Amino acid sequence: MAHEVLETTCCVVGGGPAGMMLGYLLARRGVQVTVIEKHKDFFRDFRGDTVHPSTLGILGELGLLREFLELPHEEVSSLGVIVGDTKLDVADFSHVPGPCKFVALMPQWDFLNFLADHAKRFPSFRLLMEHEATDLLKRGKRITGVLARNGGREVEVRADLVVGSDGRHAVTRSAAGLEVIEHGVPIDVLWFRISRRPDDPGQVLGNVNYGMGLILINRSDYFQAGLIIAKGSFDRMKARGLDVFRDDIRRIAPYLGSRVEELTEWGQIRILTVQINRLRRWYRQGLLCIGDSAHAMSPAGGVGINLAIQDAVAAANFLAGPLLEGRVSTKTLAAVQRRRELPTRATQSVQLLAHRGLAGVFDNSGPIQAPWQLHVVTHIPGIQRAAGYAVGIGVRPEHVRDEAPSESKVALVAKTAVVALGIATLGMAATATALAWVAWAAWKRGYRGNLETRLG
Repeated sequence: MAHEVLETTCCVVGGGPAGMMLGYLLARRGVQVTVIEKHKDFFRDFRGDTVHPSTLGILGELGLLREFLELPHEEVSSLGVIVGDTKLDVADFSHVPGPCKFVALMPQWDFLNFLADHAKRFPSFRLLMEHEATDLLKRGKRITGVLARNGGREVEVRADLVVGSDGRHAVTRSAAGLEVIEHGVPIDVLWFRISRRPDDPGQVLGNVNYGMGLILINRSDYFQAGLIIAKGSFDRMKARGLDVFRDDIRRIAPYLGSRVEELTEWGQIRILTVQINRLRRWYRQGLLCIGDSAHAMSPAGGVGINLAIQDAVAAANFLAGPLLEGRVSTKTLAAVQRRRELPTRATQSVQLLAHRGLAGVFDNSGPIQAPWQLHVVTHIPGIQRAAGYAVGIGVRPEHVRDEAPSESKVALVAKTAVVALGIATLGMAATATALAWVAWAAWKRGYRGNLETRLG
């Protein structure tokens, strides 16, 4: 096999949102950075399409926002959910801080191409497509680079620092032997496309009914649809047949009507096995993991991509100077984890709470109605704004800096972040509690129905 050796200061593995943003930010500071991506392009369907206000704010700080918003996209200023036949408003983004009071819906490949095109304008940036990482290069306990495969040749990318941003099945973290803390998740998601009409309900996150949840992401002329199902139940659904599957979709969202007939084969439906996990330690000598490589998130709230972007910004803030000076230490890598671990744990805790509540929905396959408790929660003054902050901005949002944060600046930011943390936690907790109440009411109603059947 042919062999090639490349040298760089920082090798970023994975050209997803975290990897491309980090590559851009480091190159902007003059760091020699090489991003390797195993696919030939970024065109992958059924990825997260939500670009939240926190990410839009970062693009604004970089002077890229106006050009970015010229790309085709949809703007969502609030989110709701249809429980049974009742539409409930959940999150309001119109009051979040920053230049954009909305979530932008845009195919992820457009976002990644946008970042790649702008990063290539820096002479210190290099993007290698169709380069699949297969192992890490090591010298003693230190990671010294990446071994990749490009067609029929082997490529060594030697680097002062490797950053793993290659997703939840990351080669980097497994090759480094980093310990993964797994959290059980009771759901999977089935992704598929279905056409959209102008008169379809707008600003709707999804539909909950008949023991399932249906996510509908507006892509202008079609929906990227995600059916939330009990974990491990997909094979049973396929055994029941595609006709039953289409009927299930139509029952949950009657307005889709005959469009469910667009699903003609199981090959159109992709399963995402939902995981929530995180690394106990995100780094070792010469290696740092960020994004899904460090913490796999549930698709709940669409926050995964934005947490990954925040990781990239924090990493660039801490690492650019040391990389330019050739003095990246494990202390610096540990500082990145300390900065980003609180947002990760807080978000995952709320997602787990929501999923435990949502699991109760699967126990009742009949129609449900929104319980009165849910109406009460969603009408608490300010609760929709808090939820909007939690989803749109999140815990401890990052800002682009052109120098490493000093201890005094970090302390000041930590103090001012307390209020924001409280708002975000309140919003996420309220949203999770609302979902749990839906599940509890559905379970209770289903239990009573079953009991009446047994006694009748």
